[in-house]
Amino acid sequence: MAAYEFYLTHMTVRIIGKLNMVSVAEKLELIAEPVAKALAAMADAESVGVAEIDPNLSDTAAFCAEYGVTPNQAANCVILEAKQGEERWFAACIVLADTRADVNGIIKKTLEVRRVSFAPMDKAVAESEMEYGAITPIGLPADWPILVDKAVADSAAVIIGSGMRKSKISVPGSFLASLPNARVIDGLAQKKEV
Repeated sequence: MAAYEFYLTHMTVRIIGKLNMVSVAEKLELIAEPVAKALAAMADAESVGVAEIDPNLSDTAAFCAEYGVTPNQAANCVILEAKQGEERWFAACIVLADTRADVNGIIKKTLEVRRVSFAPMDKAVAESEMEYGAITPIGLPADWPILVDKAVADSAAVIIGSGMRKSKISVPGSFLASLPNARVIDGLAQKKEV
């Protein structure tokens, strides 16, 4: 991994569930290269914490159960493929783990497209340069729209992928809302039916 300079104040250890979050600047080996590059360019990167996890437990349900994180403390980054005529492009949608993205309603309307679907795994991994099940909106290609559910943006802290299955990062919801190309949308996701 390339070296990235961070100008951070020391973050005290933050405990969320069973996770001991430390400053991402102290553990760059736990985040994907595009994430490290993006964070190095951000003034407020000191608010980002990271914790190592078992990569076999990276998927949301298993992760929450093992590490004592509630689904409303965890956020998922869903990669979508939008299609309008012959044109195709990718977008990211950030929703809390206890909700489901409204792909065929508000997302389709927001992206102003006729068709939108979940991006195939191989395309999402190749285009994001991150591991499947760990894709995060931090460090995505600059031309991708990032749609952030208002519930995520309003969260004091959420746990989300780091770009690598072996770790998770914690960020204030406002940090995700401030990413380039991010738009906060009320009602972007609906509560999952139990």
